[in-house]
Amino acid sequence: MITGLVLVGLYSNSLSVLAAGGDFIADSLAIALGLFAIHRRDNHGDEKVTTYVALVNAGMLVLITFYVPIQAVGRLMTKSPEIHAQPVFIVAILSAVAMALGVYVLGKGAGNEDLHMRSVFLDTASDGISALGVALVGIVIAITHNYYWLDSVAAILISLIIGYGAIKLLFDVVKSIRTGQPMQTDDD
Repeated sequence: MITGLVLVGLYSNSLSVLAAGGDFIADSLAIALGLFAIHRRDNHGDEKVTTYVALVNAGMLVLITFYVPIQAVGRLMTKSPEIHAQPVFIVAILSAVAMALGVYVLGKGAGNEDLHMRSVFLDTASDGISALGVALVGIVIAITHNYYWLDSVAAILISLIIGYGAIKLLFDVVKSIRTGQPMQTDDD
């Protein structure tokens, strides 16, 4: 799915699809690093590793949050390139369906699980909503053969969604490092 997003984003000139692909890459890396951190914590007693992995994840997300809007504003200030709408729509719909299935599977128990599972559920839901937004942009561009600037606006909105979670995570990580306590939410 990630490779498809990146390839379609490059082929179609769609910054919103590339932003979604960057988010999926960061999510995948966060899951891999999270599994490593859990292994280190459970098998080696390294309690702080999960906090440092969360710091790396937050840092990646903050980079995406700043990079994409800079590119989007640059496109908005100049003439936005033509967006090939059909591949944008197709990959966005496929992503939305995949995320909807993930929400369905996670929704059966994620709300009653730990902080990590709740955050995965919410991230999956926000990714699905972002994908629907990109699909809508693809439809508008396909119908009108115009309004290419909507792709940049969608990319900025996706960045805001990513940025909200990244900043919240970054504050939790800093608090955990300052206090020396494991990361917790207000619910804990």
